[in-house]
Amino acid sequence: MKKQISLLALLCTASGAYAESAPKNVIYMIGDGMGPAYTTAYRYFKDDPATKKVEGTVFDTILKGMAHTYPDDHTYVTDSAAGATALSSGHKSYNGAVAVDTDKKPVKTMLEIAKERGMTTALVVTSQINHATPASFTAHNESRYNYDDIANDYIDNKIAGKLPVDLMLGGGTKYFIRDDRNLVEEFKAAGYQYGDDINNLGQITQIPAIGLYASKGLPFALDMNPTRLTQLTSKALGLLDNQNEEGFFMMIEGSQIDWCGHSNDIACAMAEMDDFAKSIEKAKAYVDKNKDTILVVTADHSTGGLTIGSHGQFKWETDVIKGVKATASKLTDKLMESKDLKPVWTANTTIEFTTENQIKLEQAKKMGEKALNLAVKSIISDASFTGWTTGGHTAVDVQVFAYGKGSEQFIGSQNNTDIADKLIGFIKQ
Repeated sequence: MKKQISLLALLCTASGAYAESAPKNVIYMIGDGMGPAYTTAYRYFKDDPATKKVEGTVFDTILKGMAHTYPDDHTYVTDSAAGATALSSGHKSYNGAVAVDTDKKPVKTMLEIAKERGMTTALVVTSQINHATPASFTAHNESRYNYDDIANDYIDNKIAGKLPVDLMLGGGTKYFIRDDRNLVEEFKAAGYQYGDDINNLGQITQIPAIGLYASKGLPFALDMNPTRLTQLTSKALGLLDNQNEEGFFMMIEGSQIDWCGHSNDIACAMAEMDDFAKSIEKAKAYVDKNKDTILVVTADHSTGGLTIGSHGQFKWETDVIKGVKATASKLTDKLMESKDLKPVWTANTTIEFTTENQIKLEQAKKMGEKALNLAVKSIISDASFTGWTTGGHTAVDVQVFAYGKGSEQFIGSQNNTDIADKLIGFIKQ
């Protein structure tokens, strides 16, 4: 009997200690497509060439471990939906699955659990708010491409009779304001503030709220606003601060790191990484002021097979990348519209407009926009010695970063589902 009592006391003590160590607030940040090559490239991209030492970045200050990303889909290479489902629920599933298992049955996500427990919930992204990653925290669908149905879940997927997400900032008016259903008006009727101008974030002053700042995804950082995710993150943290005694759960996604990787556009990717890194710095500063908060940062997968160095040369030229002032798609548009390519090229890159480059661009332009876009990216990649192996995803492990209360639990090699399980354990305490 004494042994039973002692064991019971030990279990209660351990449970109490875990509860005491559980953070009140959870900030979960996902760099979509952000494999290890991206965080490494970003360190070199930000390096001060005037100093001998390569300076670290915010990623270096909070690195804890690595995560395996394979899906439950007869392949080792995941897509964003299966990756996000694992990261949101702790369940592996097939590529394309949005918070459903391999039998296409809904799995409960940590955002839903947080809402059940009275926490304030938030999503902040640069994609459309119903894209694969945010959708996998909020909706349930057999296909990530059922965008309208997924958007409907943001109203219809009630949690304890309430809407699932209290604060949403991102893009997606195309899916939320439709001829068949105006979800924005339904949000307004439910008491949500609405904002549609990212240059006037003051439109939103309280929670609940929804801000939709583009038809689909926001413009790329390199083409318009280099710190739009950072600004949205700061806005969200300000709104969430002291909002709820039960705390908050927020997922922030650097959505377009992945899109740049798919395009094999290194300048685009580094601009997105810079915006994401600055958003992490905002979150980290919040944790410093609110010790009952945990920040976890990871990726769903890596994209593009990015290589820092190519063509057998022992070099990677960051000055070339820094000299590119527009994404390859935007630069292609400008070149297509101009009869004289040289002034457009020299205004948007520091790469010499050699006879070879001129011929390559002019010949590609005659073949059409797609060929010209490929030529632009080829010249930039070659000049910077950047390599790419694919326009899709790769199966490499991704890094896990953590900071704040409970961050020590993310040290080491782990499955992506382990990250979710640990965070869900915190939320349930």
